[in-house]
Amino acid sequence: MPARTTQINENTENTENTENGDKTESAGGGAPGPTVTGLLAACHPLPAAAVTLFTVALTAAAGSSPGGAALAVSAVATGQLSVGWCNDRADLRRDLATGRRDKPLVAGTASPAVVTRAAALALLLCVPLSLACGPLAGAVHLAGVAAAWGYNLRLKSTVVSWAPYALAFGLLPAFVTLGLPGAPWPPWWLTTAAALLGAGAHFANVLPDIDDDLATGVTGLPQRLGLRCSAALGGLLVLGSTAALVLGPPGRVTAYGWTLLAATTTALLLAARSPVGRLPFLATMAVAGADVVLLVVELRS
Repeated sequence: MPARTTQINENTENTENTENGDKTESAGGGAPGPTVTGLLAACHPLPAAAVTLFTVALTAAAGSSPGGAALAVSAVATGQLSVGWCNDRADLRRDLATGRRDKPLVAGTASPAVVTRAAALALLLCVPLSLACGPLAGAVHLAGVAAAWGYNLRLKSTVVSWAPYALAFGLLPAFVTLGLPGAPWPPWWLTTAAALLGAGAHFANVLPDIDDDLATGVTGLPQRLGLRCSAALGGLLVLGSTAALVLGPPGRVTAYGWTLLAATTTALLLAARSPVGRLPFLATMAVAGADVVLLVVELRS
């Protein structure tokens, strides 16, 4: 225990140096210095790309015009960049305390000041891009972005840590459809599926970091429930998302729909057997990709 206390104290001092722009060693190792690659890595590129590609699929399935689609995708991309950079900057002290050398700010490949400015600039760009899609559509998207920032800055340590994910994902289809002529709302099953997927992604994403989170005072719902329970609940939420996509639309369920439902169940059961590591999150991303294919088919038919 004394060794752990000493390490945290040393990391706290390193945090102060890092936040003041000191280019000396951080978290006990040599820092190679800020790079563009480090800045890009700090934006959480995999989730940001996944959500942006999901928006591309939504705009294509909904029949958005090329200009409208470009605006919507740009708004979502800048929003995701702002959220990712905000997340890494907000987590800097905790990441240093737990020695997260995989994080660019801890490794020194990204500068805290640059990440802060990048997050602010991306957010400033997101506002006019969102509103250019229509006042109501823009307000809906900005509400989702605000929920994500709220998670980063406060809500991740509360029992409602899942809510920003559910809200932000659930509002994404509405952002796309409200930008269409006539500003229609999306069908209930699509909003439900997106919200469930978002909540499930939250649980899957947190699983590898539960121990570090608890050690640094992050007590969201997954941390309170524990590894096994959170893995099971996250899997059920993702399965519910697929079920809403398969069973919600009117008409017969296609063979692809039944196959997807069976494959999702199998993948999530396998991931639940090994909840440690990135497997549950990667399984969730794979399910989301398959769901997108079904979504495009459903909205096009």
